[in-house]
Amino acid sequence: MSVATATTEVTVPVADAVLCADLTVPDQAVGIVVFAHGTGSGRHSPRNRRVAATLNEAGIGTLLLDLLTPAEEAADRETAEHRFDVERLGQRLVSTNDWLRSSPFADLRMGLFGASTGAAGALLAAPERPDDVAAVVSRGGRPDLAGRALRDVRAPTLLIVGEADPQVLELNLWALEQLRAENLLVVVPGATHLFEEPGALEEVARIATEWFLRHLGGIDHAAG
Repeated sequence: MSVATATTEVTVPVADAVLCADLTVPDQAVGIVVFAHGTGSGRHSPRNRRVAATLNEAGIGTLLLDLLTPAEEAADRETAEHRFDVERLGQRLVSTNDWLRSSPFADLRMGLFGASTGAAGALLAAPERPDDVAAVVSRGGRPDLAGRALRDVRAPTLLIVGEADPQVLELNLWALEQLRAENLLVVVPGATHLFEEPGALEEVARIATEWFLRHLGGIDHAAG
């Protein structure tokens, strides 16, 4: 791997599988964000890719990761068994962290961006590597599925929910009460679960970028 603005397809070995990912690292990147997809999604999610593009423009690297293998994805489409196995998702994110720490980008501070059940995986992984994970963002996520692990999260955590997604909003409010780290809940006006309304996803990208720049060191870096 080498620092470049182009996107490179890479493979990430984990305990029981090899995962595919798309890696983009701008020149002089201020950090790198690993994307953990959610229900029935993957690294080709158009919503995550749009957010990732905004991060790249701000000088933040991104790793869009398939948390499931092709065989697991095929089984999940029939049974939905793997997407709610947040313990497995979390451990695979821990392994991804360790892979990055042995890569040429080991000196970059790391963030996690989770959508749907991927948010729970991110919040389970963060306490496992508290010295590495500098920030977490959840988009329309299910942080409640992380349960008691929420109290162990040290990374500043941003929860983004659509105003017109009442069930997920309620679950995020519960998760917010469990978090002991710096945290913030942002409700995007008029947005539904997938943030498909005009301007909604752009707002998500803007808010997430500001959060990661603040906590990955981008603001200080820019000032310097």
